[in-house]
Amino acid sequence: MRNLLRIRPNRRNARPPDSAPGAAYRSASYLPLRPWQVRGRSFATRRRGLDPAEVAAFLDRVAGDLAAAYAEVARSREETARIKGALREWQSRQAPSMRDLAGRP
Repeated sequence: MRNLLRIRPNRRNARPPDSAPGAAYRSASYLPLRPWQVRGRSFATRRRGLDPAEVAAFLDRVAGDLAAAYAEVARSREETARIKGALREWQSRQAPSMRDLAGRP
């Protein structure tokens, strides 16, 4: 009877058990697109289809924007690592002086 009264989480909003709390949910079958995948994508032509040159130009533009976004993310990660290292170094230099201020040996 207790099992029946137990409140079950809303399955639509439930996170998979292996995901971290704050991490974005992605299906295991989903992989982010890479610029070369966008540039190389082709579509079937139809009788009244889209202009292939226009589609290729648009895909090339999207691939360029995607490449720029990936480069910016990489640069941001490098900067974050540099700042974290500098903070750790500063904290280790400040630790002895903080003990001295507190009057502890």
